[in-house]
Amino acid sequence: MCTYWGCEHQSAKAFLNAVLANGYNGVEINFPNDKSFVEEFMFELEKIRKTVEPHFIFIAQQVLSNRAETVEEYTQRMKEQLDLLVSLKPDAINSHTGKDYYDFHENCKIIEIAEQIAKDSGIPIWHEIHRGRFSFHAKTLLNYLEYFQELMLIADFSHFCVVSESSLKDQKSILTQLYPNVKHIHARIGFEQSPQVNNPFAPEWKNHLEQYLVWWQEIIMAQAKQGITEMTITPEFGPFPYMPQEPFTQKPLANQWDTNLMMKHYLQQNLNT
Repeated sequence: MCTYWGCEHQSAKAFLNAVLANGYNGVEINFPNDKSFVEEFMFELEKIRKTVEPHFIFIAQQVLSNRAETVEEYTQRMKEQLDLLVSLKPDAINSHTGKDYYDFHENCKIIEIAEQIAKDSGIPIWHEIHRGRFSFHAKTLLNYLEYFQELMLIADFSHFCVVSESSLKDQKSILTQLYPNVKHIHARIGFEQSPQVNNPFAPEWKNHLEQYLVWWQEIIMAQAKQGITEMTITPEFGPFPYMPQEPFTQKPLANQWDTNLMMKHYLQQNLNT
């Protein structure tokens, strides 16, 4: 998949044209608060599916702005956004669900509502592993999987690395317990102090790149054992503040679009499917 993150300066048509021109199989998008953009996107998506690629994949993101609010207020905002995305009929929804400082039972109530929306709509809702959400920490995430055994996750292990300030070499047994629930991968390389390296193909990041590739390969193998024959991956290197930049000039240290395209090619060449 191609991420819309970092392409916010483009129109929906221009973005989708670039996605097709660069050989992606679909998109993952957090829509701007712009009705005309959404309408243009849906129009162009329908045209692509009718004339170019009938199986072009559309993954919508549910990412709420951060604000001080009660659990009830947050839950209502989340529900409204998920209902809106469901109406657009995506192939799946990436949900940034809950908050890291809500307690276990509060987050469980939030997850229950999201899972019910998924059940009622027939649209899978995948919960992204991410700092600030219920899924921010590898070990505590296992507690939720005991309660929601069918919970579907998006693997972005860069967040685990930052939260635990480690390369996760001491947490392999925890990660392997998560693999069966992972239905989508965010292919971004992070390290102990940041969710994104400057350029994953620079020689100084070779060990990190190879470690992430092992994790992604193990996830795919775990899914294959369950009879899953297709899996989606989004190369997801982002713009500033994920992308490091030069002081004073604020120039990005790498080209985000090119990095994601290089990651797509790298995975196509190195993942064993």
